[in-house]
Amino acid sequence: MAWFKSAEGSVTPAAETGVLLVNLGTPDAPTYGAIRRFLGAFLSDRRVVEACPAYWYPILYGLVLTARPLKTRELYREIWTPEGSPLLVGSMRLAAGLQGEFAASAGVRVELAMTYGEPSIRAAIERLQGARIAKLIVLPLYPQYSATTTGSVFDRVTAELRRWRRVPSLSFVSDYHVEPVYIQALATSVQEIWAKHGRSHLVLSNHGIPVKYVEAGDPYRAQVAATSKAVAKALGLGTDEYSESFQSRFGPTPWITPYTDERLAELARAGVARVTVVTPSFAIDCLETLEEIGIRSRAAFLAAGGREFNLVPALNDSPAHVATLLAVLRRAGL
Repeated sequence: MAWFKSAEGSVTPAAETGVLLVNLGTPDAPTYGAIRRFLGAFLSDRRVVEACPAYWYPILYGLVLTARPLKTRELYREIWTPEGSPLLVGSMRLAAGLQGEFAASAGVRVELAMTYGEPSIRAAIERLQGARIAKLIVLPLYPQYSATTTGSVFDRVTAELRRWRRVPSLSFVSDYHVEPVYIQALATSVQEIWAKHGRSHLVLSNHGIPVKYVEAGDPYRAQVAATSKAVAKALGLGTDEYSESFQSRFGPTPWITPYTDERLAELARAGVARVTVVTPSFAIDCLETLEEIGIRSRAAFLAAGGREFNLVPALNDSPAHVATLLAVLRRAGL
């Protein structure tokens, strides 16, 4: 193993491989200013909103970033914890759990970064550069590929690597949507809820994207379908025992359907009294799972006539999630 001298003068073993986990990001606090900064960075990304900037930016920096933080602030306050943002806290614990799988002599260093906000991709890349890594594996925490998420991570990581004199060997995980360990982890998490509350109709709710992105060649919709079918097979479900849906739509552009809120209402009106909802595209519980699904979608289902709504937690920092990421990293050449 290589060794290097730190800025403080101590001798530290150099990591041979750096693992960069990347999640979307979160506001620093449930405040208007913090949410406005986060949304400004997120919604100005051309991967996320592909509209012409001359058209989009006046809307974004006018109406959207003036009004939306006011509404979103109240939603974040409902799910904020004493430790901070659930997405950040959960992501940090997951990274720590993954690092714990590698002994100090293994020469693997795990860093966490967010595409928007802190800890930044730039800072994480600089820490890995300081560790003198020879190989970098980038693992976005998005099981299904979309240009809006995984593609944006690639853009930002490669932009930072342009500053390196010696670029490390690079492996980029584009997706793990049918990784067997991931599918089994999802299926097991559903079974744990059913063991407590009984078996019920399963709704697999995923983050949506605009229809035009799929028509342009984004594989996200097809990969979500493959994940849903694999989970249903692992659970032994017939086609009438589960539903696939999409949430978190934004703006007037048509997004892929069916929409989760509408599908839940349809199920309730059709006489489905009990549902279990799992969110396969979310690695860590966040605003979209805890508030949008856990609070608003629950209320909508009950208001439409449903009687029982059970939400399956995201894989978060569970041992099964750590095992999933280890399997994905091994496939990437770790």
